[in-house]
Amino acid sequence: MTSTDTLPIPRPTTAPMAHEHFWLTESRHSTSEGIVVYVRCGACTARRIDLRPSSAAPSTSLPPIAMSRSVGESPNVRP
Repeated sequence: MTSTDTLPIPRPTTAPMAHEHFWLTESRHSTSEGIVVYVRCGACTARRIDLRPSSAAPSTSLPPIAMSRSVGESPNVRP
């Protein structure tokens, strides 16, 4: 059976591959709470704001605290 009035068969689209973000610093500035760091992922368009608390000693290797969610990335990509 052939007809020109039928709808095309939907084809599954491939979701973007998930990756672990690697954050690059775009800028930073000091506040009363600590150092605010604006970062972006080097592999995608995701951006985030981090806080390095002023109570953390500079010699510690603790990671900054994410103050925002990642924005600018595909909703199917998970960090």
